[in-house]
Amino acid sequence: MANIASKDSRNGKCKLKKYSDSRIYILFLLISLFALSIIFRLYNLQILSLDYYRGLSEGQHSIFSNLIPERGEIFLKDKDGDYPVAVNKSTKLAFAVPREMNDSKNVAEVLSKTLGLDEAELKEKLGKEDDMYEVLKHRLSEEEIANLNNLKLDGVHLSDESFRYYPGGELASQVLGFVGWRGETFGGRYGVENYFDKELIGQEGKLFQNKDNAGRWIPTGKKELTSAQNGDDLVLTIDRIIQYQTEKILKSAVEKFEADRGAIIVMDPPTGKILALASYPYFDPNNYQNEDLEKFRNIAVSDAYESGSVFKTFTLASAIDDGKISPETTYTDTGAVKEAGYTMRNSDLKAYGLQTMTQVLEKSLNTGVIYAEKLLGNANFSDYVERFGFGETTGIDLPGEGAGNIANLKNKKADINFFTASFGQGISVTPIQLVSAYNAIANGGTLMKPQIVDRIIHSDGSFEEVAPQEVRKVISQSTANQVSQMLESVVLVGHGKRAGVPGYKVGGKTGTAQVASTEKKGYEEGKNIGSFAGFAPLDNPQFTILVRMDDPKAVEWAESSAAPTFGELMKFLLDYKNIKPTEKFTDADLNAFRQTHTLNEYFIDSKKDKKEKEEKPARNATQ
Repeated sequence: MANIASKDSRNGKCKLKKYSDSRIYILFLLISLFALSIIFRLYNLQILSLDYYRGLSEGQHSIFSNLIPERGEIFLKDKDGDYPVAVNKSTKLAFAVPREMNDSKNVAEVLSKTLGLDEAELKEKLGKEDDMYEVLKHRLSEEEIANLNNLKLDGVHLSDESFRYYPGGELASQVLGFVGWRGETFGGRYGVENYFDKELIGQEGKLFQNKDNAGRWIPTGKKELTSAQNGDDLVLTIDRIIQYQTEKILKSAVEKFEADRGAIIVMDPPTGKILALASYPYFDPNNYQNEDLEKFRNIAVSDAYESGSVFKTFTLASAIDDGKISPETTYTDTGAVKEAGYTMRNSDLKAYGLQTMTQVLEKSLNTGVIYAEKLLGNANFSDYVERFGFGETTGIDLPGEGAGNIANLKNKKADINFFTASFGQGISVTPIQLVSAYNAIANGGTLMKPQIVDRIIHSDGSFEEVAPQEVRKVISQSTANQVSQMLESVVLVGHGKRAGVPGYKVGGKTGTAQVASTEKKGYEEGKNIGSFAGFAPLDNPQFTILVRMDDPKAVEWAESSAAPTFGELMKFLLDYKNIKPTEKFTDADLNAFRQTHTLNEYFIDSKKDKKEKEEKPARNATQ
């Protein structure tokens, strides 16, 4: 029995030992699995998700945010002070935090109706359960803000935001540009908004401070604060009233003459300050997303063209300044000049016999300016063209400025190129170059840099005036005076009669130029660009104006389109500035002026122009 008991005891101890060993193995296995899970978790945290949890950790223990500066505002000059044309307006932004939502599909349905958004896109946005931030809609209306506040939807929040607002709508739109997106960047687009984006945008501020695990500020923790620096305000040289009236007159003229587009620049002679700059058609920068891209281009600054006879002024001014001719110098006009296999004729295909240089400008004779260019010489002519500022940008503080093209004058032996250039063909210029060159004559022969910004106001309240900048002396005061008198004759008895203003001495020149073809050599059939450039009053010039009309279909010649547009605007300017008349004129003169600025008169001219065009062979010259 004892042996049996002893055997059973041994068996029990053996079983107990096996059971104990199994528990140890299981415990070891569990510990091992736990350790492996910790190791895997650490690996996941520290290696695989390092960037995510590093950002989360920094968000729990510290805050780093950009303090956004206010964008500088833009103003036009006004009699009653500065007029705001680009300002910052406060509104609300709606955003969502999907991880705070219990029923994202229902929220998407409600938001779709409340904010007018696509429901499918909202469901996709809000379906990202771990997402912390999704923009729903910018620039909410007052009604939308009120509706969201009343709904109190889980995970839907509002925050303040500022947007660019243009109180004048289309006023000076190409000058201003707008603020918007281009790819991934947000900032100034076109115009002053783009050119001065760095100055307007200011400097972002930065804030860094430690926080505890509960998200509370740690008073003794590290704290760094750099305040934002608001952008500079800009006061432009443009006069609000002049700009408004210029745009009104330009739009009316383009519509009257059935032109494709048009541009007008008004400049202050002694300073070169731009008082108005308009390119039609205009656009509303508040709704730029819905506009045609072509409207954003400022053709007054960017688009070069063959200007035609408006360029003849510089040929004669150069020859007078160089002592080769005077306004009374005569030559015999035979109606044509033959050179290198080409025949260049006057625009009206007539010969006038003995003519003075003043009459050359009055009648816009191509043969006369060729005669003057020959006396001046190709090298001298090319030098004067460059001195007047052609072939290079003016440096105006606007983006996209064109330089024109005077490459045809590089070969001093190619006479034909210089002869055609003498009457404005074969070389291209921009409207801003043309008005600057005419302004040099109005300014006694001194070329000024076109100026668009009058004053810069810094965020600390200090400001700096932008000083007018003299470029160079182009011609003498004596030459400028003589050319001014010749330009007055153009307005009194020549092709520029409709540019005149009763009671004032006005000088200027027309130009009707063919349009160079972009697809073949030569010019577009039946297309032209009309220009008129000039200034007044001649004894003390206050305004220099350039008018450009692209392919006016109701009339052919610039004397019937650009010239009366110039006259209408110049009369307004002289009245606006209370400049007293210096010449005698009667009520009949004033009535005649008003009659020549009516649409009926233009259509009469249109029929006459078209009849003459049908009766005459094609021209290779311009008026």
